[in-house]
Amino acid sequence: MPHCIIEFSNGLKSQIDIEILMAKVTEGSLASGLFELKDIKTRAIAFDYFQSAGKTENADFIHVEIKLLAGRNMLQRKLLSKSVLDAILTLALEQVSITVEINDLDTECYAKQVQP
Repeated sequence: MPHCIIEFSNGLKSQIDIEILMAKVTEGSLASGLFELKDIKTRAIAFDYFQSAGKTENADFIHVEIKLLAGRNMLQRKLLSKSVLDAILTLALEQVSITVEINDLDTECYAKQVQP
């Protein structure tokens, strides 16, 4: 844990390497001090169709949702959000809306099995 899910506008591929964006999100998660590298899972999904404030032009975005098992306090969650945002802000991006959202998973309903 955590699961870091990056949603981004497809147009960003011309500005940055998405592998580097994923590395920055992982780096920010690690910098929070809440996780070990072996526990951080990061993936990215590009969107071809989207609107922001009713506009489709010049509306590039990055939205990172971080899903955690419940139990972190508000200060830890704020630190994680800021660490990830700060890591993304080190990239040379222009005219991009960047958001980070932290969500708790219900520990009782979360199931995991790693197949050998």
